[in-house]
Amino acid sequence: MTALGLAAIVVRILLGGLFIFASVSKILDPGGFARTVFYYRLLPVSAVNLIAIILPWIELVVGVLLVIGFKVRGAAFVAAASLIVFTAAMVSALARGLNIDCGCFSTSGGHGVDARRIVEEIVLVAAAAFVYWTGARPRGSRLQISELKEKP
Repeated sequence: MTALGLAAIVVRILLGGLFIFASVSKILDPGGFARTVFYYRLLPVSAVNLIAIILPWIELVVGVLLVIGFKVRGAAFVAAASLIVFTAAMVSALARGLNIDCGCFSTSGGHGVDARRIVEEIVLVAAAAFVYWTGARPRGSRLQISELKEKP
């Protein structure tokens, strides 16, 4: 195995573990997570509860898929897309001067929205992109030139 392949596996498992960890408190406290979503003031009130119920389960599924190495490319794409949305929401909150919890890992507070948190999210987006690109081809899936020739 190459160093790049090993790095891809380590990053994939760490990213998946992070997604699993982030989902647990939100799944166990959907009301608390709904409050966190509400405080961002980005969604209509009617959508807050739905997002607070569905999003943590998506995080959990993405995390499990990444950890077990199944459907890696799709899971990494969803991870990157959700991280981009989270980052945009945090940038928006920071730009509007909102003093709120980011809702990243807990529904009980402790991680405010700040520039450091945004940089961390950008690093996670890069990690998800790395997993996406390195997980794009299963072993042996490269088409060989010799396979293009007609067989007698």
